[in-house]
Amino acid sequence: MEKIDARTLSQDAQHQIRRQIVKLRQCDMSYAEISDTVGVSLSYACRVYKRYEREGMQGISKGQRGRRTGQQRTLGTEQEAAVRKTIQDRTPHQLKLPFALWTRQAVQELINRQHGIKMPIRTVGEYLMRWGFTLQKPIRKAYEQRPSALRNGLRSSIPR
Repeated sequence: MEKIDARTLSQDAQHQIRRQIVKLRQCDMSYAEISDTVGVSLSYACRVYKRYEREGMQGISKGQRGRRTGQQRTLGTEQEAAVRKTIQDRTPHQLKLPFALWTRQAVQELINRQHGIKMPIRTVGEYLMRWGFTLQKPIRKAYEQRPSALRNGLRSSIPR
């Protein structure tokens, strides 16, 4: 039988395959027969059943896929909080950084100064996005603009 790449299957399908392996092994089938019947590798069939023996049904149950939240991050939670608070409370100029506004480069420099961590610019952008700091486009409109006065002034000053 052709072997299945279980990584492409849903978690439910993977769970069913694991349950099948356990049931067939409990019926005294050899690992070679199980791997041929189910369509998985011999080593996978052994691994699943050994995990079942150690942990029971919990060992072969569906689990969460991928990296867990907060795992393998460059900054720790206290460091993240400190950087976030600094960005909210201060400007780069107050911290003697050569930037007028908080940009990714400015935050990268801040992290390097505060914590001694050289972080790629893309990672800085991901942290800013996670913290809710989004890209802002400056407003070009004057706050005290009076369109009616501008129209009247243009009419009176333009020669005809």
